[in-house]
Amino acid sequence: MIQENFIRLFEDSFRKNWDLPAFSDYGDDITLTYADVAKRVAKLHILFDQCKLKPNDKVALIGRNNANWAVTYLATVTYGAIIVPILQDFNPNDVHHITNHSESLLLFTGDNIWENLEEEKLTTVKAVFSLTNFNCITLLNKEERPELAENEIHEQLVVKYLQPDYINSLFHAKYPHGFHRDNVRYIDKPNSEIVSINYTSGTTGFSKGVMTSGNALAGNITFGFRTKLVGPGYRIVSFLPLAHAYGCAFDFLTPTCSGSHIHFIGKTPSPKILLKAFAEVKPSVIFCVPLIIEKIYKKQIQPMLAKPSMRWVLSIPLLDQRVLAQIRKKLVDAFGGEFSEIVVGGAPMNAEVEEFFHKIKFPFTIGYGMTECAPLISYSNTNDFIPKSAGKVLDIMQVKIIDADAETGVGEICTRGENVMNGYYKNQEATNAILDKDGWLHTGDLGTVDADGNIFIRGRNKTMILGASGQNIFPEEIEARLNNMPYVMESLVIESNGRLIALVCPDYEAVDAEHLDQKQLEAVMEENRKQLNAMVASYESVAKVQLYPHEFEKTPKKSIKRYLYSAGFQEPLSTDKQQDK
Repeated sequence: MIQENFIRLFEDSFRKNWDLPAFSDYGDDITLTYADVAKRVAKLHILFDQCKLKPNDKVALIGRNNANWAVTYLATVTYGAIIVPILQDFNPNDVHHITNHSESLLLFTGDNIWENLEEEKLTTVKAVFSLTNFNCITLLNKEERPELAENEIHEQLVVKYLQPDYINSLFHAKYPHGFHRDNVRYIDKPNSEIVSINYTSGTTGFSKGVMTSGNALAGNITFGFRTKLVGPGYRIVSFLPLAHAYGCAFDFLTPTCSGSHIHFIGKTPSPKILLKAFAEVKPSVIFCVPLIIEKIYKKQIQPMLAKPSMRWVLSIPLLDQRVLAQIRKKLVDAFGGEFSEIVVGGAPMNAEVEEFFHKIKFPFTIGYGMTECAPLISYSNTNDFIPKSAGKVLDIMQVKIIDADAETGVGEICTRGENVMNGYYKNQEATNAILDKDGWLHTGDLGTVDADGNIFIRGRNKTMILGASGQNIFPEEIEARLNNMPYVMESLVIESNGRLIALVCPDYEAVDAEHLDQKQLEAVMEENRKQLNAMVASYESVAKVQLYPHEFEKTPKKSIKRYLYSAGFQEPLSTDKQQDK
């Protein structure tokens, strides 16, 4: 068990960092200090008392990244209740299901999300609150409260007692001499108890509620302390979904416990928006997913490297190093220029991009984790990072490889340790399938581990394709090569009738810029296929490139939902999008 108590970590941070800036909504002039955050948490605790919330009751939370989202999370866990963060990308039916399955009694939601929910389908929720200003939007399930159903005036009075003005009056009555750091006193809750339930949105299409203990989150947070990932006064641009384990742990919880200043990005984090935020905030460390870096590489760096003059310059010793150094400086400046490293996680990184970044000595590293480990399993800082790895196994975790291939050593990655979940909520069958009797969590990822504890990931067990002669084919590796080829925005390699088919969503912006028609685009893709097959093993050869009319559907962490495309594939697929243009 981790020595530091999860809830005490916040208590200590609020007191220690009282006057430091804590939360800002990017684009807004208001910045909350740690004292301000502590006061807002105290007011929500009063609201919870008014709602007669008890320890271990569930509170559902859905909305864009912002300070009020963060305050609601902190207030819930420090009250002793269990937070149920819901990804705002989930459709209304998923939100209804998750809220009901988790038996959440309160719902805090963004106003735009509430507009699309149906009250009658929220069967367990007693009251709904707006994340804009913490107003009580409505009371639900009146049939369980006959005094409200029969007396509309009484209902209005109850709602009034849950509104911010009334809560503020109770707050001032409770702290007549002002709210001070000594007033920060939270519930005693052992690390072994559940503090959050995160519903996964994986590539397999089945959502499960991951029960995360205070111990697992404290394990991630204190590892961030020991490795000095963040510290007091660090500037963080928080753009990963806070309801996702990676974003929650390292864009929010760890920085909050360390006294960092978090700038929440509420808009969709396009490269344009992020680069502007990086330039203004100048973050001290950046946590991101590969898609962001890969898009910047493909749009800004790859075209530059493809120019004949640049290829000539890079072929000349000494001169090439000067040019690469200039590219490195341009990239570092684009990310704000003051970061110690960029930590990439959430999905595999494109091998070509990774190789280039190593070549120019760009300060980045790649970690590995999963929601079931809250999320971290392995990480190395940029100075110790081994190329092509996913970092070194954490000192509070263990990893082993099972069912390894006799020739390659590749097998399923299993892990156990402080960060591992307690199981899936109300789903013992799924829990038994992933957690064995000795506490090993079977990740479903395939890879190897070297003598120093560095993890090398090859692909997913469920996505691996068995070749005609029994060879193991990892489609992700083929896709990584194809995605770097001309006019390819993204791809998906699947098996169809014993052949490998590459579904390709073209980069229509680049296609339009070059005025390519359908036949020309198909000719380019055929050339891509030939070049691809020259780079891979014969049993990995792609028989056909099939154009796909739009982007593939993805999870919130931008992994393609492969199950939607692998089953029942029929040729040919429509390419009306290009013709419509």
